Amino acid sequence: MAESDYERLNEIIRECEHIVFFGGAGVSTESGIPDFRSKDGLYNQHDVKFDRYSPEYLLSIDCLLDHPDVFFEFYRQKLDTKDIMPNRAHYKLAEMEKAGKLDGIITQNIDGLHQRAGSRNVQEVHGTTLRNYCMKCHEDYPADFIFKSEGPIPKCPKCGGTVRPDVTLYGEGLPQTAWIESKRLVYRADCLIIGGTSLVVQPAASLAYDFPGKYLVVINRDKTAADRNATLVFHESISKVLDTIELGV
Repeated sequence: MAESDYERLNEIIRECEHIVFFGGAGVSTESGIPDFRSKDGLYNQHDVKFDRYSPEYLLSIDCLLDHPDVFFEFYRQKLDTKDIMPNRAHYKLAEMEKAGKLDGIITQNIDGLHQRAGSRNVQEVHGTTLRNYCMKCHEDYPADFIFKSEGPIPKCPKCGGTVRPDVTLYGEGLPQTAWIESKRLVYRADCLIIGGTSLVVQPAASLAYDFPGKYLVVINRDKTAADRNATLVFHESISKVLDTIELGV
C-alpha cells in the first residue's frame, strides 16, 4: 500500500465532521474470534456432530426452534466470547469517538468488544451474545447464563421457557431500533469507513451501498463489491490501517 494512501486517509479524517465505522467479523479476528467465511473461519472448523447441518442452519431460528439441543451445543462450543479482549482496532475506534472524530459504530459482530474497548455509540445490527432472554416471559439473563446452565437447553427459572441469546439469527429480522439508527448514521455521514466485512450478508450490507456521502473507505483483506466505488481501499489488517490515523491534529 502506497504511503500516499495513508496520508490521504488522514486528510479525509481531518476534513470530515461526521465519520461512521461499519464493521464485520474481520474486526475481531485479531482478538482470536474466527470470522464466518474465511478458510480458517467459524464455518470451516468442522465438528463431526455438526457436519450434517449447513453453517447457516446452525445459527438460524429454525435450528433453535426445531433442534434446540443442536443449536445450543454449537453455540456453547463456538460462540463463547467472555474471555476475549478487544484489539488495537477496537481501542482506536474508541479513541476516535472520544476525540470527536467518530459519530458511531455499526457492527455486525455479536461479541460486545467495541463497548468493552470504550466505544459508546455502538449499533449492534445482529444483536449480542452479552444479553439473553426467555422466549416465553422475556425475563433478561446475563451473558454467562447459557454457558453455565445445566442440561442441553437453558431454561428460565421463573417460567420454564427456553432462554436464548439476544442475537439476530438467520431467518429473523434485524432489531429495529439499531437498524433505524444505523441508517440515520450512514445517511448523515460524510465519511463511511467499512472494515472487516465481506458485504454479503443482507440487509446489513446494504448500508454500504446506500451511503450517499463524500468519502467511502474500505479496509478488508479480501476484495469486496464496494471496492469499485471507494475513495480508498486497503487490503490489509484493520489494526494496521487504523493505527496510522492521527488524532488531535
